[in-house]
Amino acid sequence: MRKIAIYCCLLLLVPAFGHIATAQDTSKNADTQKAEDTAKAAEAAKAPAHYYHLEFVVQELGADGKPANSRSYDSTVSTDRSECCASIRTGSRVPIITGANATAAGIEKQTLQYQYIDVGVNVDARYAHEVGHQLAMHLTVEVSNLAESQSSANPADPVVRENKWDAPVLIPIGKPTIVFKSDDLNSKGSMQVVVTATLLE
Repeated sequence: MRKIAIYCCLLLLVPAFGHIATAQDTSKNADTQKAEDTAKAAEAAKAPAHYYHLEFVVQELGADGKPANSRSYDSTVSTDRSECCASIRTGSRVPIITGANATAAGIEKQTLQYQYIDVGVNVDARYAHEVGHQLAMHLTVEVSNLAESQSSANPADPVVRENKWDAPVLIPIGKPTIVFKSDDLNSKGSMQVVVTATLLE
């Protein structure tokens, strides 16, 4: 009689355990499906990459604040993070005399030694991405040029003037924007960099 009672209890418990196992499997499947749906939603929400035409204008301003000289440089940048950056390099290599070697045997002749320095404009635009209706990026601009020598001992020695800016910037799309500006230490003028970003369709 006792064996029959135990057998009946086991028959009642088996469906209950089966129901628990089925519920656990259903819960796992629901969690997996939820994770897949989240991944798909995140992929769909990812903004497509856009390309922008960038115009950099370097302006030298007079004492009156009006442009006395300007130079324009163009490039293209992508909002795709896999695209590294846009770089511009333009300028000249200027030789500077660093020494002289006299020849032997009484010959009055010297061999000059030179070192070259780079002057011009360097631009690096990195990590471009859209923020609303504006374009954000990390921008580095370096402008160097030759100035008149201030040395009375040797007026032929070149003097190099440099301006360098490095900062994150936010540019309204389609609108020329002054991103950098600095005064000239040797005059009442100044220098500024104007950037215009235009979406390429």
